[in-house]
Parts: sequence; C-alpha cells; structure tokens
Amino acid sequence: MKKYVIIAFVAVSGLFSVNAMAQSKVGHINAQALIEAMPEAQTAQKTLQQFAEELDKDGKGLIEEYQKKLTEFDKSAATMTDNMKEIKTKEIQTAQKNIQDYQESAQQKIEAKRAEILKPIYDKARKAIEDVAKEKGYGYVLDSSAGVLLVSPASDDLAPAVKTKLGIK
Repeated sequence: MKKYVIIAFVAVSGLFSVNAMAQSKVGHINAQALIEAMPEAQTAQKTLQQFAEELDKDGKGLIEEYQKKLTEFDKSAATMTDNMKEIKTKEIQTAQKNIQDYQESAQQKIEAKRAEILKPIYDKARKAIEDVAKEKGYGYVLDSSAGVLLVSPASDDLAPAVKTKLGIK
C-alpha cells in the first residue's frame, strides 16, 4: 500500500511539473542584430579597424625589406658565386618567414583586442536581455541569429523591448 502511495505521489508531481514547464513563456531575439545596433559596437569596430591598420603599417616594413632583398638577388644573381647565392637565398627565406610570423602574431593580437573590446558590449546586451525576460516573465529566450533551431514553438520577439531598455531606436 505504501508503494502505491509513493508511485501516485510521483506521478501527480510529474504532471504538475510538466504543466509548469508547458506554461513557461518562450521568446527569441536576434542577438547579433541587437549588438550591431548598439552605438558601443560601432565605436568598438572603428577602434578595432584602427588597431588593425597600425599593425598593417608595421607589416608593410617587413614586406618592403623582403622585396628589396628579392630585387637585389635578381639583379646580382648572375655574378654571384654559389656560396653567395645560398646565403642570399637563406636571407630571403628568413625575411619571408618573418612576414608569415608577423601576420600570425598580428592576427592573434587582433582577435585578443576584439575579445577585450567586445566583452563589455556582449555583457551589457546579455544583461538587458535577461532583465527584459525577467520583467516580462519569459523562462526561455532563444538567439535567432544563431539559426541552430530548425523547429521551435511560437515565441515572442524581445528585440523591441531590449532595444528600448538599451536606448536604441
């Protein structure tokens, strides 16, 4: 008899939890479009562009050095000894490797700068989304910009409310 009471209790509590889950509101937002609409994101993009241009200027010096060595080698290759050709070829290869290393390093610096600049913007957008979801009673908010869900239940778009909260028109 005790087993039947426990089983009945579990079954009834399961029904209530399913009913509670069914009543959870689902909303969606295109987080990428929201972030792009934020003025801070536009400022961050300009800052990142300037940073990349500065790195590009430094890289151009290495490319000019490489081209200079290559031109000198082409002009004087006919009069060089085999030993000198080998030395100059190694210098050219070293200059080429320096360019590749610099490009990889620059790309890593740009990615680190992007993460550093965009983190506060992402945090601000996430907080606004969470606040609006809480204020309006949404249990779940899906990011429609990711496009991961192929089928989902009908949901409300929270973008207008979040943009209002952030002061974006």
